[in-house]
Amino acid sequence: MNIDKISEEDKLIIRLEGRLDTSTAPVLEKELKKDIPQVKTLILDFGKLKYISSAGLRLILATQKTMNKQGSMIIRNVNDFVMEVFETTGFIDILTIE
Repeated sequence: MNIDKISEEDKLIIRLEGRLDTSTAPVLEKELKKDIPQVKTLILDFGKLKYISSAGLRLILATQKTMNKQGSMIIRNVNDFVMEVFETTGFIDILTIE
């Protein structure tokens, strides 16, 4: 998985490419723990994310809970497969998806 980050004052945009699964979720989690304490708006761009597993969902949920306390989180450019996972799991009701 590739992770590209763009930081603008208190806003962080993270573009993900590839798979968010058991092997890659810890990599993203490490990046998030390092960067989000000073972030008020977190934007996750899933435009090139091809797959998300339960490990990825767990990380997204934990990140959403963190961002609920300090600002907001938006997920953009979700493909049909990932959207179907969000719908099936009920995450669509928890997350802000554009």
